[in-house]
Amino acid sequence: MLMKPRIVILGAGESGIGAALLARKLQLEVFVSDGGKISDSVKNEFAGNHIAFEEGGHRMEKILDASLVIKSPGIPEKADVVKRIREKGIELVSEIEFAFRYKNESKVVAITGSNGKTTTTALICHICRHAGLDAALVGNIGYSFARQVAENPKPLYIVEVSSFQLDDIKSFRPDIAILTNITEDHLDRYDYKLKNYAASKFRIAAFQNEGDVFIYNEDDEETMNYLNEYPIKSTKVPITMSKELPQGAYLLNAKMHLKWKSEEMQMSVEDFALKGKHNQYNSMAASMAATALDIRKEKIREALQTFESLEHRMEFVATVKGVEFINDSKATNVNSTWYALESMTKPVILILGGVDKGNDYSLLKELVKEKVQAIVCMGTDNRKIHEVFGDIVPLMVNTSNADEAVQAAFHFAHKGDVVLLSPACASFDLFKNYEDRGKQFKLAVKNL
Repeated sequence: MLMKPRIVILGAGESGIGAALLARKLQLEVFVSDGGKISDSVKNEFAGNHIAFEEGGHRMEKILDASLVIKSPGIPEKADVVKRIREKGIELVSEIEFAFRYKNESKVVAITGSNGKTTTTALICHICRHAGLDAALVGNIGYSFARQVAENPKPLYIVEVSSFQLDDIKSFRPDIAILTNITEDHLDRYDYKLKNYAASKFRIAAFQNEGDVFIYNEDDEETMNYLNEYPIKSTKVPITMSKELPQGAYLLNAKMHLKWKSEEMQMSVEDFALKGKHNQYNSMAASMAATALDIRKEKIREALQTFESLEHRMEFVATVKGVEFINDSKATNVNSTWYALESMTKPVILILGGVDKGNDYSLLKELVKEKVQAIVCMGTDNRKIHEVFGDIVPLMVNTSNADEAVQAAFHFAHKGDVVLLSPACASFDLFKNYEDRGKQFKLAVKNL
């Protein structure tokens, strides 16, 4: 008789909860172990589903008795508990891998990249739903993939995937995979080597076969540097703004062209709901994915015109005495902030700072010189920001919370200026996460 696997889940965040619920649904023996504190609401959810758990540390004898360990993406490879699991030779996977194994016949579109993945994921889901497909938005956005599979299975999953989740896949094979771009991010988890981080991103296509599709940005230098290093069996479909393509999506004379098999579609970028060059790439990638899903051109066109931008991603908050406030709290790396600044047409007061992940702020220098009137630092350590921009931005101030930052920015701003929260950093020094940072920023603006 086959033994049922004993499953241990490390971490009780959204991915851990989802994996636990799916394991219970499959009637597997499951135990959740979190090194930190588990919130009361999560404990109640575990209790209601008869899921055993521990918090504030890991009982190694219990963990090392597992036949399968599912790891939270937030736990690094160098953590002692992970090393012990590896030494024992126990299979260790990410929650997206676990969910994938039980998705049955459903299709998967997966999106990764340093920038643009959340917008692209949400846009693909919007197009699919507009076309009448029953699609779920999961992964780093919305519910975890495993929770969706456990509670409300769908014929189509649109999954936003991080490099950390891709590190621990064994068979995860999206029908359509998208790599938006590769820029320096999370290098602290990859021995400060871009090559290691890039290898992680390309894993999105590692298990694809000839019938699958891999969409990538041909204009992204790092993607092209590494593209031929990885054996990709799926159909490669590029997007570009630099030339005409026989197959793929390209932009010429302010028109997007989609070419797929014998189909062709054109659309003016003026009709895109999302503005800015970076969003033109996101729109091309999403449209290409929708085309590969056989969604009709008219539906793609209509959906691109009606999409609304996401909370914490270039989100308009309010205009106060002629000063516009924009919440781009999701900009947790330098390139995200670069894209935000690149799309600005008014003078900017920039709120910057947080937990530095090995940031190279010099990439922002030209845009800051051209567009930024003042910088408001919001973090516990702002030295690097002062060192890089001190000689080009005359007004710079340190603040230690969202209220102070908004007050200072408003003080520096004139009518017609934009106050842009686009921190280029993680938020864990002063906030729970980027959503908490964005919400506190919006509240501070409303309190002006």
